[in-house]
Amino acid sequence: MPSAVCLIIAIVAVGLLALIAIVLKGNSRHSFDKEEYQTRWLKVENSLKKDEPNSYAVAVMNGDKLLDKAMIEMGIAGKTMGERLKRVDSRISDINKVWYAHKIRNQIAHEPDFHLDYATASRALASFKRALKDLGAI
Repeated sequence: MPSAVCLIIAIVAVGLLALIAIVLKGNSRHSFDKEEYQTRWLKVENSLKKDEPNSYAVAVMNGDKLLDKAMIEMGIAGKTMGERLKRVDSRISDINKVWYAHKIRNQIAHEPDFHLDYATASRALASFKRALKDLGAI
């Protein structure tokens, strides 16, 4: 009888330790190479030039790509950035602005006649930047 009690206690103890390990791992934040992300982000920001309309789309595409890279690096599941955005929303302060910026990226990529102005490109970049800060990448 005492060995059965010891076995039950051991099983419960192992279960509790496993649960604690899972909870602690889930709460840990991903550690980014901030210097790399900051350098890449500055290139994105500096590529947007008010007097060069061709720079608008490139900057938005690259900003979107950098945010997606950060989410992938964090291990956020999903085949597409859209799927990852659905899973990350609690970690980003204004997910609706990021969705708006990502939709702009999709219009650039899929609508040949889409016209992007400087103000819209600038707002999209501001949304990507805020999200990268929220995730701890920059």
